[in-house]
Parts: sequence; structure tokens; C-alpha cells
Amino acid sequence: MTAPSLASAQRQGLPVFALLGGAVLWGLFWWPLKQFDAAGIPAGFIQAIIFGLPGLLLLPWAWRSRSAWRNRAALLALIAMLGGWANASFASSLAYGSVVRVMLLFYLAPVWTILAARLFLGEALTPLRLAALGLAMIGLAFTLGGPELFSAPLSLIDLLALSSGLAFALNNVAIRASQGLPEVARAVAVFFGCALISLGFLGWNGQAAPAMEASHGMALVALALAWVLPGTLATFYGVARLDAGKAAILLLTELVVGVFSAVAIGGETLSAQEAIGGALILVAAAIEARTEPLKEVA
Repeated sequence: MTAPSLASAQRQGLPVFALLGGAVLWGLFWWPLKQFDAAGIPAGFIQAIIFGLPGLLLLPWAWRSRSAWRNRAALLALIAMLGGWANASFASSLAYGSVVRVMLLFYLAPVWTILAARLFLGEALTPLRLAALGLAMIGLAFTLGGPELFSAPLSLIDLLALSSGLAFALNNVAIRASQGLPEVARAVAVFFGCALISLGFLGWNGQAAPAMEASHGMALVALALAWVLPGTLATFYGVARLDAGKAAILLLTELVVGVFSAVAIGGETLSAQEAIGGALILVAAAIEARTEPLKEVA
């Protein structure tokens, strides 16, 4: 390997490592949420803390870049709403539902991205993308029960998981339209959006802030600053420096880690129908990743 190619590989290596590290953190994110839920701490309160604290920490850097986003505050507010809902509904469904099922339903996000990009950005529906869409829809049917899909209404957790993936996809489209907005401003918007929506969940459920032991408070701060913040920054760093298709495929690590960790250490089961559905969704997401336009590596 020549010196220039070695330097290029090293430049690519760090973003790949960062993106994989972030995907692993998010794939295991269900575990601390379940632990706090078992301790009687409402998910809405947990999320308000673990997303609000990183937002406060990054706020000074976002404020310094206000000249780059003050004239696009409406777009930033849209990112806050969509990204906030995606994170808040995903975390709530993980805390209260089956991790395997939630992860599979959330990872229909690439399918919603195909449709949203067609509707709002005018991106073409190529035969490959249509194939991915078809596979994902079949995978969804298997995941939700196959022939019994229409025998009973979807649960609230199912709807939250599906809506989180949809909001995530719409947020991706909003981010594509927000070229020039500083990454730190977008991150703060999503953090604060999630914190506010989580407080809304807390109020909607009629739950009050719990009386916590000091150890629980310290654990929440640690989760915010040693898990959520680095996981978010690592994902942002990797996505910004890798071509879109490669980044999307690497992010599928989150689905694999989430499902297998829930089975291995969470005591959950993966039915044959869910396994088939998950495999189809995974293939569809990989196909969509391969159709993403390439971008320059920073």
C-alpha cells in the first residue's frame, strides 16, 4: 500500500470505527432503559434528563454558530420536532415493549425515507428501490404476525415504534434540505426536541417526576454524558465523513446488536416469523443503502 492510499485508509478508518461504536451504543440502549424502568423511573423522565443534559452542554457551541442558522430557525424547529419525536418514541417503546419487535419496526425507516425523498425531494423510484420497498413491506407483514396481521389492532408500543422510524426518515429528509446548518445546532435541536416531547409523554401519562435515590440520579447523568452524548457525536462524525451508502450499511449494526443482545441477555425470543421479517427488512435496508448517492469524504 502506497503512502497516499495508507493515509486515505486511515482517514476512513476513524469514521468507520466511530460509526460502528455509535451503532453498538444505540443497539444496546434498551438495556439501561429497562433497568431504570424496573427501578420505577418513568421513561419520559429518563429521556428528558438524558437528552436534555447533552443539549445544555452543547448549547454554547450552537449559540456561537447562530449566524449560520438564525435565518433558518423554522427548519431547525422542524428538525427538533421530527428528531425529537423519533428519539422519544423509540426510547419509550424500547423501555416498555419487546426490544426485538421494536427494533424491527423502527428499522423500516429506510423504507419511509424512500417514500419521503420521492414526495419531498423528487428523488427517483428506481426498480432497485421499488424492490427494497416491496421486501420491507413483506418483512413488516411477517414481523406483525403474518396471516394474523389484521386479526387484532396494533398496540400502542407498535405504533410508537413505527412512528419513530417514520419521524426518523422524515428528519433525514429535513437534514438533507438543511445543508449549511452547523451539525452542533442540529444536534442541540434534536436533543431539546426529544427532552420536550418526553416531558409531554410524562404529562400525558399523568406521571410526576419520581423521588430518586442519589445513585439513580448519578446513573442518569452518566447515561446522558457517557452514552447518549458520545453515541450521538460518534454517529454524526461518521455519517458526515463517509459516503451515504456505506454509512447506512454500517448503521445496520444497531439492528443486529439490538436484536441479538435482547435475545442473549434480555431473555427475549425471536420467533420464526420475526426472524424472516427481520431478514427481509435488513435486506431492504441494505439495498436502499446501496442506492444512496455518494458524497465527498471530508
